[in-house]
Amino acid sequence: MDALPGTPQIQNIIPASLFGTNAWAAPVLGTLGGVFIPILGMSYLEWRRRRACTAGEGCGDNLVNEPAPFVGERLAHPLLALLPLLLVGVANKLLTVWIPQVYGTEHRFDPAVIGSAPEVVQEISKVAAIWAVEGALLLGILCVLLFAWKPVLASFAEGTKTAIGGALLASMNTASEYGFGAVIAALPGFLVVASALSAIPDPLVNEAVTVTALAGITGSASGGMSIALAAMSETFIANAHAAGIPMEVLHRIAAMASGGMDTLAAQRRRHHPCSPSPA
Repeated sequence: MDALPGTPQIQNIIPASLFGTNAWAAPVLGTLGGVFIPILGMSYLEWRRRRACTAGEGCGDNLVNEPAPFVGERLAHPLLALLPLLLVGVANKLLTVWIPQVYGTEHRFDPAVIGSAPEVVQEISKVAAIWAVEGALLLGILCVLLFAWKPVLASFAEGTKTAIGGALLASMNTASEYGFGAVIAALPGFLVVASALSAIPDPLVNEAVTVTALAGITGSASGGMSIALAAMSETFIANAHAAGIPMEVLHRIAAMASGGMDTLAAQRRRHHPCSPSPA
């Protein structure tokens, strides 16, 4: 979600707009973190599964929200199934490089459809990562439509309902998390917490603890990171410059730290604990 460089997740995009980086920031650090997380995480989950199975714990048989069973004649070739994912990654990288070359340092446009309005000036370094991800995801969608047009068309109506429902749920959840985070940031206690966290001397440890603590308070990785960076990004940047730390490292640490204590949002595993952990 947030460790691997180039991932199109919002947790990997938010720091780019504040630090002037992109989704591929600190590739070596991100790759090491991306390898470390599944090894340690799945080892822990497997240990807990075995403990629960030994204790006779279970989730029952009346499970809900299970994936729909495959009803087609044959599955797509594995390479063809992976093609949209690979296309998103490659396109994200290429667009990350091309967009600053095409637009330069800033982009100006008139937002008014009727009448006049002040000209909008966008700093490309702060929006290039967002544009690159959006373009890459659109290409991935077009790839799926190109190679799976018949299956998509056959279930288009029902699939559209599911897609719209999922999009609305994600939008409302994100909006409510941001709103809840804004309320938290306005409370007097938040200033006490922020002041205490700012006392941590090491810039990277300070950023990591601040982001993951606020992600835990808000129950949201994106919400906690947004609050932390909106309130303290200038402090993080100043401390990083003083210590000679690149902005790319600051980006990756913030992204990875956001995915720690956000699990307090109480997401639950739905499969039986005595079944092997999913890879």
